[in-house]
Amino acid sequence: MKCMGRKCCFHLVLVLAALLLAAAPLSSQQTPAPMLSSTTLPAALAMPEVSKAVDEKLAQLDQRVTAAQSSADNAWMLVSAALVLMMTGPGLALFYGGLVRRKNTLAIMMQSFALMALITVMWALVGYSLCFGGNGPVIGGFEHAFLRGVGAEPNPDYAGTIPQMTFMVYQLMFAIITPALITGATAERMKFSGTVLFLTLWFLVVYAPLAHMVWGKGGLLNAALGGKFPTLDFAGGTVVHISSGVSALVCAIYLGKRTGYPKQPMPPHSLVLSFIGACLLWVGWFGFNAGSALASNSLATSAFVATHFAAAAAALSWSAAEWIKNGRASALGAISGAVAGLVAITPAAGFVAPMPALVIGFVAGASCYWMVTKVKAIFGYDDALDAFGVHGAGGTIGALLTGVFAQQAINPIFGAGKAVGGLDGHWGQIGNQLVGVLIAWGFALVGTIVLLKIVDLLTGVRVPEEHEIQGLDVTQHGEEAYNLEA
Repeated sequence: MKCMGRKCCFHLVLVLAALLLAAAPLSSQQTPAPMLSSTTLPAALAMPEVSKAVDEKLAQLDQRVTAAQSSADNAWMLVSAALVLMMTGPGLALFYGGLVRRKNTLAIMMQSFALMALITVMWALVGYSLCFGGNGPVIGGFEHAFLRGVGAEPNPDYAGTIPQMTFMVYQLMFAIITPALITGATAERMKFSGTVLFLTLWFLVVYAPLAHMVWGKGGLLNAALGGKFPTLDFAGGTVVHISSGVSALVCAIYLGKRTGYPKQPMPPHSLVLSFIGACLLWVGWFGFNAGSALASNSLATSAFVATHFAAAAAALSWSAAEWIKNGRASALGAISGAVAGLVAITPAAGFVAPMPALVIGFVAGASCYWMVTKVKAIFGYDDALDAFGVHGAGGTIGALLTGVFAQQAINPIFGAGKAVGGLDGHWGQIGNQLVGVLIAWGFALVGTIVLLKIVDLLTGVRVPEEHEIQGLDVTQHGEEAYNLEA
């Protein structure tokens, strides 16, 4: 055992000696790497080869950063476009579908679905060009008719980090839902043929000019691109909600009351459908408002938060008003209040902080409740699904309050350090907002009256009384929503 121990020790000593001998030459032959001092580094960079290599590396890095930003922005905008389309079908279709009587369920849902197809084709042919082509003060041109020049390259006037094709399809979803909102006022009594013709013309005569004036380059009301009256409308308070809501009121008055209204009870046939539709609208509205930042950035986050806060506040204020009046809060009131808050925050979403968003929501919920329950009863018009009471009134309230609460800290749309709204000390912005509201009201009122007259002469707008009594599902489409005998 002792002999084996001595052998092991001897072998260990030999191994250590070998390692030391092997390391000695290496350490003696190694020379320290030359250090670049503060004086030698600029000299090295001044060499043409080194300078060129650095420039190339920086250019490659810049390209990669730009590509990454573009990819992120493009992904968010495509998701937002899908969310906004979801607001029409199934969101609005279910919301309106549950509010009508059972015999008119498919008819009102079919109107929303038909517009998804009809406006898409119109948009591709001339709609996009009329809204975002040219630089006129009222209407665009035909430079992008048939989508000429609309491809993978960005349009720096509108969205410099995403393909113009993405911007085009995102804006299409706004054009789809806007005329669909009007069908809430004409529900249960307007011909399908009359609806299709009227809303096609309305899209060209009312929506396209307003969209260009507010969002298009050179538009009269464009706040970002030098409009004469810079109106703040982040996601469509004037373009979408005021235009559709006021037009809905004109349609309701022109068509007249439904047979039996208001003596005959006409309760919603399925609040479950409407409840689901309202929830889909709430979720889809994040694409509507936060997507209007046109990038995946902090402004999108701000608009997202403002949207959610306003909807919650409005649902509570409508329910509270209802509770005070009736002693209880209803599901229909809660979902109507949420939609009212979403409408009102739409023009303000990208300009206001979370606390003002709550204020806008509270005001909108209570005000729209008053419009639906008091004002409609006083004037006696039959706005079947309260398109004007929610969208027309809510859009007007939101547009004016945007002028009060907009802040350059949220969105310096007029330039760094320049006041935006009343909270910044720029109270004159309320005047600009009022001009935008009046122009939207005027376009919607005059355009709708003229178009209804034309369509009434060509196809007629109201179904015969016997068809209305039987229901539009059968008389207009030959179908029934529910086959109770199956």
